[in-house]
Amino acid sequence: MIAEIGQFTLILALVTAFFQGTLPMIGAARGNAPLMRFADNAALVQFLAISIAFGALTTGYITSDFSILNVANNSHSTKPMLYKVTGVWGNHEGSLLLWGWILALFGFSVALFGRNLPGSLKARVLSVQGLIGVGFLLFVLFTSNPFTRLDPAPFDGDGLNPLLQDPGLAFHPPFLYLGYVGLSVTFSFAIAALIEGRVDPAWARWVRPWTLAAWSFLTIGIAMGSWWAYYELGWGGWWFWDPVENASFMPWLAATALLHSAIVVEKRDALKNWTILLAIIAFSLSLLGTFLVRSGVLNSVHAFASDPTRGLFILIFLIVVVGGSLLLYGLRAPSMKGGGLFAPISREGGLVLNNLLLSTAAATVLLGTLYPIFLDAFSGEKVSVGPPYFEATFLPLALPLLIAMAIGPFLPWKRADITGAFARLKFALLAALVLGGGIYAWRSHTSIMTLFGLAVFAWLFAGSLLEWTERVRLFRGSLGASLKRIKGLPRSAHGMTIAHMGAALVVLGITASGAWQTEHLGVMKPGDVIDVGGYDFRFEGAHDVTGPNFKAVEGHFVASDGGSPIDLYPQQRTYDMPPMQTTEAAIHPMLTADLYAVIGDADGKGGYAVRIYHKPLISWIWMGALVMFAGGALSFSDRRLRLGAPKQAKTMTPGGAREIKGS
Repeated sequence: MIAEIGQFTLILALVTAFFQGTLPMIGAARGNAPLMRFADNAALVQFLAISIAFGALTTGYITSDFSILNVANNSHSTKPMLYKVTGVWGNHEGSLLLWGWILALFGFSVALFGRNLPGSLKARVLSVQGLIGVGFLLFVLFTSNPFTRLDPAPFDGDGLNPLLQDPGLAFHPPFLYLGYVGLSVTFSFAIAALIEGRVDPAWARWVRPWTLAAWSFLTIGIAMGSWWAYYELGWGGWWFWDPVENASFMPWLAATALLHSAIVVEKRDALKNWTILLAIIAFSLSLLGTFLVRSGVLNSVHAFASDPTRGLFILIFLIVVVGGSLLLYGLRAPSMKGGGLFAPISREGGLVLNNLLLSTAAATVLLGTLYPIFLDAFSGEKVSVGPPYFEATFLPLALPLLIAMAIGPFLPWKRADITGAFARLKFALLAALVLGGGIYAWRSHTSIMTLFGLAVFAWLFAGSLLEWTERVRLFRGSLGASLKRIKGLPRSAHGMTIAHMGAALVVLGITASGAWQTEHLGVMKPGDVIDVGGYDFRFEGAHDVTGPNFKAVEGHFVASDGGSPIDLYPQQRTYDMPPMQTTEAAIHPMLTADLYAVIGDADGKGGYAVRIYHKPLISWIWMGALVMFAGGALSFSDRRLRLGAPKQAKTMTPGGAREIKGS
């Protein structure tokens, strides 16, 4: 019965999404208020219907209802409860249902929190959300139905891919999807603006919080995926330029550009068409990522290989959404005139440079990701585009972007003096030179790129901090006055500083861990000691252990640098359902470095293959990502963004006439 309830509510959600995508659009065109208000109720009904369907599938997993084909293929009665729940989205059908549920959640959120939106704009935004929902619900019901029955039902299920049986997978996909699907709202705002033929600062103010939410969730989702790859796969790395990793990174780059471009529209009424195009591109890249993962064209540890029918459906949907939106853009964008003019050296100019670098970086990643696929499709030749390509093309764009991040906030709007900005950044420049020089004096063999990367970290971190201290006039007056300015400063300004400092910390972790990592790969017997990164690793031996649904060989290492010993217990696990071996790295994270140990197969002579790493400052990569997420969350809490529209204040001009000013 639970599967039939889920099936019925999915059909109900599809019908509701169809009417949500059509009736309010007609109402907005005709100025019919009841039809426009229908969008709010439809968004609520669609959300409730998909919530019931998602709850039904979750119930099937929790109760091990193997009469449901999806549960039988991806669960097992002995699987821990946490992984029974996460198994709901650890497969193709369930993850698409999660996609649809989050899409409905965002649509309902627009209906709930969009009270300040003009009625016609809100109706059109929700209509576009409804039409996107129609496409995905059709895909779920006709090619990827999670409620298909299995008769007769098996005694037990096949189990979940052991690589996905990890606490990180309980949070990584939902956060990533919140970012992916959150960009659908900015897309809907863009399409609604094109239909209305109007983009103004108020529109940009409404778009910014949704962009911030999507960007923040994407940031933490990508970071969680990186952390999962780091400790679960046992390769010792945190980013591999895997096509599926790139599929989430490209929308993040586009969303970052959109976030900054929308500021120019809001503050200066400029870059309107470009901002609309970015909103379309960002969501298009999200859909492209869905196609790459779901179509079966990629082989990856976290790609769902599917039959060609599914891939063809997603490709058609991608063509309709992207092609249709770009066609509408081509027809309507020329009629929208730009706003204020600005000099190349200005805050606006800095944000334009930011957008150019981010967009070009996204294009290089896109090219490297798709080139092997197109080459294979048209010529049958198979090539692999790996880290050397991405490092050679992405880094030259990322480094000037990071340098410009410290300069941009010091530039005033409309026209600026670049020498004045550099003069105010003299302490940041000094910090960069001192750190780079100090590292060179300490380790003269350090490469130029490492020194440059550390200097960029110091430059960006100190520059962001200096800009904030100038805003609050710290050390330029009384402490009480500075505290008052801190309290009065918009949260979005605090959030920008925190996010930029978080980016600097990521640069620190990437640079230090890549430059100074030491490792040992070989065979060790009980009692053997090896020095790695200044730590003595003593191998105490290995023994068999039994988990809830696996058996494992667990090694024991004791690491010491003269202080308290550190115990590390890596495992090599063997799962029965499905049969598979996995590597569980043992990691001891510290602020200064991570100690990382992996145990492999026995050599038959009393020894085991081992990998031991000392990774300086690598934890700062994920701490920096958390700081960036915190900055985005703080900006999102800014009251001005939550209100949506600029507040109008009335003042009296010298002649007595009233003048309206935006807040």
